[in-house]
Amino acid sequence: MFYTRKGDTGYTDLLGDRVPKYHARPETYGTIDEATSFLGMARATASTERTKEVILQVQRDLYLMMAELAFSPEMEQHRFEMTQEHVDWIEKETDQLSDEVELPPHFIIPGDTIAGATIDSARGIIRRAERLAVRLFHDDEIKNERLIAYLNRLSSLLFILARYEDQVAGIIPTKAKQT
Repeated sequence: MFYTRKGDTGYTDLLGDRVPKYHARPETYGTIDEATSFLGMARATASTERTKEVILQVQRDLYLMMAELAFSPEMEQHRFEMTQEHVDWIEKETDQLSDEVELPPHFIIPGDTIAGATIDSARGIIRRAERLAVRLFHDDEIKNERLIAYLNRLSSLLFILARYEDQVAGIIPTKAKQT
């Protein structure tokens, strides 16, 4: 069975608690889930194996993050937790791509390639997820600052990864302002 009927009254389960579906935790991991789906579309349309591999690892990391967010604050657990190694990996990938991608000296309008535009869409959703996660952190709902750092670095990785896809396609990104 694909449904439980337990959510029919507008509540959902955290691991260790039951909260309204509009609670900040389900809102945050739901936003991350949305980004993960967009990343799946980006992976399906990516032109290089490298992009596909990076996105797949990010999707796996985001599933770990959603599991971490699904635990109520009262439940002490470390099995599902973003670590410094996750943040380090994001930084390494971003740095490597930054060394290979020549960015134009202007603001960029997304949409020059399907894969790049889809990655940019996921980036926008990740930025929203970061804002939601920061609120949880500031409200003492989550304690793991590496979760925030990962989301922050991920938007940078996705930006340069989208430009990488554009570059591989031979596209010069569209300027935001005509001069």
